[in-house]
Amino acid sequence: MFFAYILWSDKLQKYYIGYTDDIFRRLGEHNAGRSQYTKHGIPWILAYTENFNTRCEAVRCEKEIKKRKSKKYIEHLIQSKE
Repeated sequence: MFFAYILWSDKLQKYYIGYTDDIFRRLGEHNAGRSQYTKHGIPWILAYTENFNTRCEAVRCEKEIKKRKSKKYIEHLIQSKE
C-alpha cells in the first residue's frame, strides 16, 4: 500500500505534499526534522491521505496535486475527505 499525503504547518501556514509507503513513519520523520524541506515547519499535522496499490499511482497523485499549485484545490481535497 502506498499513500499520497498532505501535511499542514501552523507555524509556516503552508502545506507539504508527498508520497510514502508508511504514512506514520514518514510523518514522524517530518516532525523529527529529518527532511530539509519540512524541518522549519515542525510540528506538521496530517491533513489528507489517499491510498494506492502501487507506488506509480501515489506518485502520479502527488504530482497532480503539486501541478495545480492551488491552495484552494488542496483545501477542497481535504474537505472532501472529511
